[in-house]
Amino acid sequence: MRREKSCGAVLYRREQGEVTYLVLHSTLGHWTLCKGHVEGAETEQETALREIREETGLTARFAESFREVITYSPAPDVTKDVVFFLAEAGDGIPVCQPEEVSELCFLPFDQAAALLTHASDRETLEKASRFLAGR
Repeated sequence: MRREKSCGAVLYRREQGEVTYLVLHSTLGHWTLCKGHVEGAETEQETALREIREETGLTARFAESFREVITYSPAPDVTKDVVFFLAEAGDGIPVCQPEEVSELCFLPFDQAAALLTHASDRETLEKASRFLAGR
């Protein structure tokens, strides 16, 4: 069994007192959260920050103590772990990485959750939203 690992983040912003979350429309057709494969000796957070920058052009600051791991099998004989952090997006206008992202937007929780293709991403978004609400 081969193991793979990706890292990313539930990105959020506070806009006029409301929290909005970033969702990405992949060029493969699904709606997802920002994430990607670990490269070389990167730490989990280094990978997440690189993927955020590559896919959106944004910087981000991690919330302490939030780390969610999803494990699934994307192909026969492959097990993949995806580590998600919670991060506040820096200022600026997000820009799509054209090779991987066709569209991106910050949306209120209900709208963001409704767009996400995979139940595991919706569950991660929900956990992140509850975490933020409890701070």
